[in-house]
Formats: sequence, C-alpha cells, structure tokens
Amino acid sequence: MKSVRSLVAHLMRRAGFGATPAELDILTRDKTYEEIVDDLIHPERVPAMDTSLVDRYYGGELVAIHVGKWLYRMVNTQRPLEEKMALFLHHIFPVAWGKSEHGPSIYRQIDMFRSVAMTDMRTILLELSRDPAMIFWLDNNENHKNEINENYGRELLELFSMGVGNYTEDDIKNASRAFTGWTFRQPLSLYPVGHYPAEFEFIPEDHDDGPKTFLGETGNFNGDDIIDIIVKQPAAARFICRHLYNFFVEDEVQVPSWATVPAKNEAALEHLSGIFLDTHGDMRAILGALFNADYFKQAIDLRKVKSPTELVAGVLKQTGEFQTPTPGLHEFGVTTLNGSLYEGTMAIMGQRLLNPPTVEGWHTGHEWIDSGTLSERVGFVERQFADGSKPGVQDIVARAGSLDGEPGQVVERCLDLLGGIKVSDKTLAALTAYTEELQGMKDSGQDRAGVHNLLQMVASTVDYQFA
Repeated sequence: MKSVRSLVAHLMRRAGFGATPAELDILTRDKTYEEIVDDLIHPERVPAMDTSLVDRYYGGELVAIHVGKWLYRMVNTQRPLEEKMALFLHHIFPVAWGKSEHGPSIYRQIDMFRSVAMTDMRTILLELSRDPAMIFWLDNNENHKNEINENYGRELLELFSMGVGNYTEDDIKNASRAFTGWTFRQPLSLYPVGHYPAEFEFIPEDHDDGPKTFLGETGNFNGDDIIDIIVKQPAAARFICRHLYNFFVEDEVQVPSWATVPAKNEAALEHLSGIFLDTHGDMRAILGALFNADYFKQAIDLRKVKSPTELVAGVLKQTGEFQTPTPGLHEFGVTTLNGSLYEGTMAIMGQRLLNPPTVEGWHTGHEWIDSGTLSERVGFVERQFADGSKPGVQDIVARAGSLDGEPGQVVERCLDLLGGIKVSDKTLAALTAYTEELQGMKDSGQDRAGVHNLLQMVASTVDYQFA
C-alpha cells in the first residue's frame, strides 16, 4: 500500500514538474489526494503568474531566451498542470522555429496552449487551426479555393486527431477544401520596427464553399464543421487518449506503430475514450478521471523516462536556484562561448524546446536515452546538486539531518526528500553500501563526508531519470 505522500509526489511529477519537500508537506497536510487533483484541473483557482518582471529581466528575441522564460514558469508556477499541458500540446501539435523563424507567433502559440489546455478537444483543435504559427508551419496560407494544399488537412487527421487507417484520401482532400481561406495577416517586419505576432484571418472569397463529403457526412463544410465531425469519432477519442496515457501514465511505442501495436493498457484506454465521447472531449473530465484512476496510481512503480524538459525543470525546482529571475536560465536551451552559440543542456539531451524535429514531434520513452544523452543527463543532475549553497539543496540537506542511523532508513529518508524516488533493488543496495562507507568516513574524522554526499549520489542514479 503506497502512502498518501508518495502518491502525491507521483502525481506532482506526472501532472507537473515535481514538488519540493515543503510543497509536499503543505499538500499532504491540508488536502486529500482527490482534492489535489481537483485543484490541478482547475488552475484558475490560483492567480496566474505575473511575468512582467521575468519578461523585463530575460529580454531579447533569441529563441533560447523564450525557452528560459518557459522553464522559469515551469519551475515556479502555481498552476503546474497548465504548464504540463502546454508542453503536452506542444509535443503532439509541434511547430518549429527552424521553419518560420518568427518568434512572436511561436511564443504566442504556447500562450494559446495554456489558455485552451483545460477546455475541450473541439476548442483545442479550432484554436490550433486558427493559429498563425501552425498555419505557416503546415502551409495552410498556401491553401486556396482554386489551388488546394493538403498539408494541414492531412496532418490534422494523421497526426493530430485520428491516426492512420481511420480516414481516406478523399477525406483529406475535403478537409483541406474546408480550410481554404484560413490564413493570417502578414505581420510587420521584425526589424527595425519591432516584433509583432501574426493574426488569423479568414478570407471568404478564397474559401471553397461547395459541398463536401467528410467521414460519411455531406455539407458545405467550413473548418469548424470538420472539427465538429472529428471530435465525434471513436477513433479520435482513442487517438487523443492514447497520447494522454503515453504522456502521463506509461511510455508507449511511437505513434507510427499505433496502428499495428496494441495499447499497453487497453482497459485504461477504453476508460478514457469513453469519457472523451461522453463529454465531447472535455479535458478536465478526462484528466480528472486519469489522475484518480487505479492504473495511474499503480504507475508509480512504472519506469517512465522523463523528457529532457521534465528532467531539467524538475531538478531546477528542487535545487531552488531560479526562484527569482537569475542569470543563466536560458543557457539550458542555448549556451554561449567566446561569442558563439552552442547547444544547451536540453538540446544535448535531445529536446530543442520550441524547435521540434518534425511534424511528428519528439520520440519519447526509452528513445530519449542512449549512451551520450544518459551521460549528459546524469552529469547535469550531479552538477546541479553539487552546490550545497543553493536554497533548495540547503533545505533538503537540513531535512535529511545527519548520516546517523540505520543505513537503509537514511537512504529511504533521502529518497523521500528528493521527491519519492523509486529505485531498483540493485540501486538500493548500492546506496545503502555507500551510506555505510560515508558513515565510516565520518566516524574516522573526515569532515567532507555528510548527508549531502548521499543526496548527490541518489540524484545521480539512473533511477532518478524516471518520473
């Protein structure tokens, strides 16, 4: 039987970016698990973060600056699920800086994801289809009444809502016809006049208003109608809910294999899909059911690989060095050396936030890890916990107390303080042996041996890489 504290720590890792020991104290003292879930899916109960100081402090239009500002929000937000859902939507509806190079539109898209995260799938897909960054990314600005461009219509069905095998080529063509005339007003030049976002624009005279047949229904459909039809489909419910299961519960195979590889938990997928269809894709209802389900609580024992963003944000939250705007945060996206730009920590780990590799997004799970990225990941965690002067590290060390006591209990205390980490029997044995070694060094008068060493070792284990 898992303790309430360990379940809440699990919830905060999956529905957010972890929780500090102080936050876990407050959460488990004042609320039940179910009440915490209810607060997470109602982020409006907490005031939105005032980012005016952050925006002034982290100035400039370098994409890494905006990665840094987003990391700051992930680390410090009182609305963790809102930021986690923005990351989820950025992953399944990817738009990359590499094509547009128009930062204001991409940053505004992330704000849009925050605003729609707890609505319903119709609203999410409608706002996505009206989003200038997405329109440019998939060429819908080139989709005209007399010259159809099928890029957006195809990806809307294949990667964004239903998956391969649930539509025909004619469905793609007619969906694309329905989105003709959906474009954006060209923004002012970035330089020298300033940085302006693009705005959605519908051009009626460029819209094909003829009859269209889509997924068995016929009418003079616009894009709104196409989305209405999509969200009624059991295939759409299953596709979106498998994404949610993969992101929040358990690593699945990659999307191209979904048509041929069975889901890891068919019962869970049927549960979530049923709620999707009953509520017309209401995300609060779906997420609330997911986090309260036994399969989510039991997933505390599943080794789900943290994405680079989840790892970096979670560590920075625990170490506490960016509780206020502080230099260097953007360097986790891009770093500089002798005036030149180089990949930052997250990019070396395989995730360039705001610049996903393809329209498919990032491959997840164990594909995040190879010999090179694992070395970078473990080294990053070790470096971040090495400095005992960081406020979060100081607090954890103070709570951990001394090395005195039964070695296994000392290790369990440190595992709890670092977020309720679950480790393998092999790792637990190694940490216990290391604790005994540290105790022996301390007894022999070596002042450098202390609980901070053990905490740093715990954070440096491979097990820490799992959510």
